Amino acid sequence: MPPKVGVIANPISGRDIRRVIAKANNLQVADRANILLRALAGLAACGVDDVVMMPERGGVAAHVLRQLAQSSNRGELCFPRVSLLDMPVTGAAVDSRRAARMMSSQGVAAIMVLGGDGTHRVVAAECGGVPIAGISTGTNNAFPEMREPTTTGLATGLVATGAVPTHMGVKSNKWLETRIDDGAPEIALVDVAIVSQQNLGARALWRAETFRELYVAFADPQLIGMSAIAALLEPVGRDEPGGLTVQLAPAGAARLVVRAPIAPGLVEPVGVEEWRRLPAGRKVFPRLAAGSIALDGERELSFDRRQRVSIELVERAFSTIDVASAMRFAAAKGLLRDRNLACA
Repeated sequence: MPPKVGVIANPISGRDIRRVIAKANNLQVADRANILLRALAGLAACGVDDVVMMPERGGVAAHVLRQLAQSSNRGELCFPRVSLLDMPVTGAAVDSRRAARMMSSQGVAAIMVLGGDGTHRVVAAECGGVPIAGISTGTNNAFPEMREPTTTGLATGLVATGAVPTHMGVKSNKWLETRIDDGAPEIALVDVAIVSQQNLGARALWRAETFRELYVAFADPQLIGMSAIAALLEPVGRDEPGGLTVQLAPAGAARLVVRAPIAPGLVEPVGVEEWRRLPAGRKVFPRLAAGSIALDGERELSFDRRQRVSIELVERAFSTIDVASAMRFAAAKGLLRDRNLACA
């Protein structure tokens, strides 16, 4: 069966209070659609003819379909066929969850995700083992690597068609599982932060004086967001075993203060009491008795003194397209070379 690739594009990623405070720009609908069109061109160049896309109300899909129709009318057949999933649209994260499940059940070879850490988190939780290829369009973008989408499309297409073998083009990733009492786990791909505020309010984290505990799956000092705090203490690689846990405090009362980029253009003093390695497969329990829990930079859960919170780092939890490895393999094997028949 010819390979099919799924696309989940969040039309409103990167529109939270952190961008307002830091005066960061928001991607417009046309910008998001053009990013996707470049990725689709990469897929087509590798022989992917069919793409199924999540419908949404933001206008990204409509813009893409309109551009594809115009390209076809001009005789420019450089894109795959794109169809929309038959599903209700609510404009909430449940759409991405439902789309990921439907794409997995349809047997897509990969899912390309346009969004920030939150969008990638919900897709990873529901994709059922299908590798995801991340394209950054969010605020902090700690999980999806910054890369030209054309290259992401090429690598995804090479893996989807089998030109690049799975062991060279797909890699496993860690995540953090958080439970309150015996409830179902909630996952985070990069970090879990415990803050003193119980009222969720504006979900994005930006008030450093409320930060109390931090757990990270990986920490890269080149990135921004909560994981940047840990990265400035002890970097942890994406492919490195284990993670890191950090005890935080208000900057004026802490043993150590780091100046961390917690959002675009927002570098804040964050107080640190101590930090240590976080091994995989072992549950740890936050010290704070009551507060709220942020998953990948957004507060999602609150808890009180009667509830018990546990956090566990899980390795080999989900898969992603390894763009760098796939493109190196393609170059070494000449997968994107064509013999010039005119010179033969």
